[in-house]
Amino acid sequence: MPTIITKDGVEIFYKDWGSGQPIVFSHGWPLSSDDWDAQMLFFVSHGFRVVAHDRRGHGRSAQVADGHDVDHYADDLAAVTAHLDLKNAVHVGHSTGGGEVVHYIARHGESRVAKAALLSAVPPLMVQTAANPGGLPKSVFDGLQAQLAANRSQFYRDVPTGPFYGYNRPGAKPSEAVIQNWWRQGMMGGAKAHYDGIVAFSQTDFTEDLKKITVPVLVMHGDDDQIVPYADSAPLSAKLLKNGTLKTYKGFPHGMPTTEAETINKDLLAFIKG
Repeated sequence: MPTIITKDGVEIFYKDWGSGQPIVFSHGWPLSSDDWDAQMLFFVSHGFRVVAHDRRGHGRSAQVADGHDVDHYADDLAAVTAHLDLKNAVHVGHSTGGGEVVHYIARHGESRVAKAALLSAVPPLMVQTAANPGGLPKSVFDGLQAQLAANRSQFYRDVPTGPFYGYNRPGAKPSEAVIQNWWRQGMMGGAKAHYDGIVAFSQTDFTEDLKKITVPVLVMHGDDDQIVPYADSAPLSAKLLKNGTLKTYKGFPHGMPTTEAETINKDLLAFIKG
């Protein structure tokens, strides 16, 4: 399997398919690069080079105890892009991966980056604070950690069966295959990485990172996102970006890259080619 070793000795798995302008995909919590199947197959068939890695502690990357914070996530992404010498790349991040992309660009600069897209992404800040009154109470995220610690396998059934794909909405048609694939990806990763990752994605403030970014950024979000609520995420990120465009999808769930892949892929392609 193609892997790199980071400066702090962590083995990171990645996929690298095709040739042409690179599109680099950063996945959400607690999944893996497999969550981008619908996008990677689409874009490699449209003449792009597609790259995706498993975040440390997730998927096929090493299940280390430490480094499950956004600084390490960004540095690991930088290590992959440097190893593959990716230039003029488009970075696409879903959910936690959106935070990873934002922090990577702000922390490591734009010399290798052409554009970025944030899908159902966690920035600017998920947790409720005095400065972010519209955020979710910290007790929500404490509850996620408690469920993970008590019965991770059951927790990883409940999330995709319910809010992640909007399968708990009236008239929804749940796909057992999609639910099982979410569970499979989650259970491949390490409990410690996933437990710590809840703090990383919920309590990291990306406000200053967003302000530093000058490349074009497409902010894509469904207004029925039950994981990263729309009002406190996408519109705020788009305003903080120097060159941000907000695209709102009526009724789309958090997991829209999977359930609404046809629409998302078409819009991403138009943005990349635009």
